[in-house]
Amino acid sequence: MQPLAERLRPTSLDEYVGQAHVVGPNAILRQSIESGKLPSMLLWGPPGVGKTTLASIISHQLKRPFYTLSAVNSGVKDVREAIEKAQGQKFFSTANPILFIDEIHRFSKSQQDSLLGAVEKGIVTLIGATTENPSFEVISALLSRCQVYVLKHLEKEELKQIVKVALEKDEYLREKDIEIAEYEALLMFSGGDARKLLNVLELVTNLAKPAEKFSITNELVENAIQTNLAIYDKTGEMHYDIASAFIKSMRGSDPNAAVYWLARMIEGGEDVEFIARRMIILASEDIGLANPNALLMATTCWDACRAVGFPEARIILSQCAIYLATSPKSNSAYMAIKQAQQLVRETGTLSVPLHIRNAPTKLMKDLDYGKGYQYAHDFEKNFVPQEFLPEEIQGKRLYEPSRNASEDRLRQWLKERWKEKYGF
Repeated sequence: MQPLAERLRPTSLDEYVGQAHVVGPNAILRQSIESGKLPSMLLWGPPGVGKTTLASIISHQLKRPFYTLSAVNSGVKDVREAIEKAQGQKFFSTANPILFIDEIHRFSKSQQDSLLGAVEKGIVTLIGATTENPSFEVISALLSRCQVYVLKHLEKEELKQIVKVALEKDEYLREKDIEIAEYEALLMFSGGDARKLLNVLELVTNLAKPAEKFSITNELVENAIQTNLAIYDKTGEMHYDIASAFIKSMRGSDPNAAVYWLARMIEGGEDVEFIARRMIILASEDIGLANPNALLMATTCWDACRAVGFPEARIILSQCAIYLATSPKSNSAYMAIKQAQQLVRETGTLSVPLHIRNAPTKLMKDLDYGKGYQYAHDFEKNFVPQEFLPEEIQGKRLYEPSRNASEDRLRQWLKERWKEKYGF
């Protein structure tokens, strides 16, 4: 007998629960489906929110051939064979077959490269499902050819609706006299995952006897499950949730919470390099010039962890996490580059002032490249005030020192040199 989650898999958008922001009435993806003008796409979201189901519904509704591959056990050869089959079914003006790839983030660069030609030429319409951020896991050439739709965790009422549908429509459950007295444990163990929810429901309802009223309570569910299903999953959504908690604890200067979330990642089997990389980023983004040694500590932690590995690396990670959590904080470097990039987007490619252009040839010198440039080391304290920004944005201040001991000294240094120009 098929599992309950498979028996209840919807076959139309009207039966599909959740994701109204992409497939509800007048939503953008629904409009694409109903018009038949379907782009290649990536469905990004946590497990159990309907990515595979949605791909199947799209194929069924548009009456297109449907090929499916799992990135876990498929290689370049499998991709090429699927494309060849799809190409063999495409005639003249017929719509493209759909190639669905589950967990596409697990494909290597070469595997993703093998999809490009077929997607670009319209041999197939690609639908990729991923639990990971496509910006990090999908090559830019493929990403640029796909629309990305973000699917969300199912809401409490949506999960309840799925349970209600299961009890009313499943051929086996509707024969039993089942009522839901309490939902809390069912929803907790599901973690917003419809597949987990139906697995738990099936496990519990298997205890029901024919012709007897069966009431599902929190205690009954907890006893049936015994252990919480929502454990740390380094390949799923909780991977990023716990990493986020770890970063926010250090940013918030709480060493106790930082070490706790670090331990959660370690016990969950997280990659030591992933943890160390996150601390390198935080050392610059959130501590920065308030304590420049933080970046040195974080990069040293990275090197040391790579050298010794687990279990000893846990001590190095703990030392670094505590150091970063208890360091003074500043995001001035982060804000400076953010504002600078925004300024570049707004003003475009402004000309480099002539006096600071490179002049390696006589022609360039004749054109006044480098003319008037003052060499800082020829002046007292190795400084002379001169203009370095394009004329259109002269006087624009992008770096604003934060209020901490280290940057107070930088502010004073800047005041001595740039007070009139930048107003420090």
